[in-house]
Formats: sequence, C-alpha cells, structure tokens
Amino acid sequence: QVQLVESGGGLVQPGGSLRLSCVASGFTFSRSTMIWYRQAPGKERELVAAITSGSGIRNYADFVKGRFIISRDNARNTAYLQMNSLKPEDTAVYTCNAIGRIPLGNDYSYWGQGTQVTVSS
Repeated sequence: QVQLVESGGGLVQPGGSLRLSCVASGFTFSRSTMIWYRQAPGKERELVAAITSGSGIRNYADFVKGRFIISRDNARNTAYLQMNSLKPEDTAVYTCNAIGRIPLGNDYSYWGQGTQVTVSS
C-alpha cells in the first residue's frame, strides 16, 4: 500500500523555523522525484521545492530561495523541507508528492495528506 505521511507542521512565529518530513512506503522511494507543494486558503496550489532521484538536483520556487532547503534520505525513505526565516505568507497546507516511472510500466504520482504550517505572532 502506497503511503506518504507528512509531519512537522505547526504554529511558529515570524522568523522562526520548522522542518517538515515526508515518510514514504509502498513504492521505490529512491527512484522517485520528491516535491513539496503548498496551498493557502483561497489560493492555488504552488510548487515549493523539488529534489530528483539519483543525483538529487534541487529546485526551488523564487519565493523560498535562500530560506528553505529540500533534502532526502533514501535509507529512511524520507524527504525533508527545512523552512527558515518563515513569514506569515508562508502559512499554508504543505503536501509532499512523489513522481516517477515504474520500470517497464506507467508513470506514477503519489500524494500525502498534508500538514498545516501557520506563521503568526
């Protein structure tokens, strides 16, 4: 059974930090590109950061560059999002997404349930 389980969200003051985790099971995590998205109330979902399988190339949305760091630990089947210098506009539900291709098979895209991040004083 495929699962992506996020954790680490919560309430933090502006300027603070949080680290989100996304634990994967039921598929080959090491072959998957891992992506963090977020969606604030009344807004479209937006890509925050991505890290590829293999070489682990990272990409970030401009609004988080220099503040957030995406990483992965293939031995633990876990992706992380370290969020620093948080701003109120970072408030959103953060969700992880795994994409890849099954060998000789179809593409896949798996989603977690999301974790709430609230930045407020």
